Amino acid sequence: VLGHANEQHQQLPKKVEALAGRRVIAVSAGDGCSFALTTGGVVWSWGSGFLGTLGHGDTEKQLLPKRIDAFAGQRVIAVSADRHTFAITADGSAWSWGPNNLGRLGHGDTQSRSLPNKIEALAGQRVVSVVASGCHGFALTADGAFFSWGHHGGGGESILGHGYPFVMGQGVEDQLLPKKIDLWVGE
Repeated sequence: VLGHANEQHQQLPKKVEALAGRRVIAVSAGDGCSFALTTGGVVWSWGSGFLGTLGHGDTEKQLLPKRIDAFAGQRVIAVSADRHTFAITADGSAWSWGPNNLGRLGHGDTQSRSLPNKIEALAGQRVVSVVASGCHGFALTADGAFFSWGHHGGGGESILGHGYPFVMGQGVEDQLLPKKIDLWVGE
């Protein structure tokens, strides 16, 4: 997970030598995986490849940073990782990959993906921020719209911000596609 070509723990900060000579402008650490965004919009990943978390089209473990070739020809401007991963490209498109139980990737199903896939439900929106969190996804658009998807939560709570009628004994379906949160601003 640390990108040093081994699986040894590090007690002190240590430079990731495999990225030497590259200007890293952002990083994100997920559940057993790490990502770095370098100038030019290139995304690098390393760590556990569980269910395609690293975005290389396989489930292989990577001990050193490896470029995500699926973004060749595009410029990535942001990346956010948890158990699954999201990215935003320069055109404002949101992408996701990795484990997809509970609909956390936002593609309308629960099929895991080992390569980045554009979140088509957000097409036509200019996404400026995206967050991978637990079993959820959140996106903010340039016009201020806020979307969420994934697992609703339990115990009468709606983590996604959509509200729902809680009926004892009945489950609540997960939100498999991004859904706009209707924000109410009180006085």
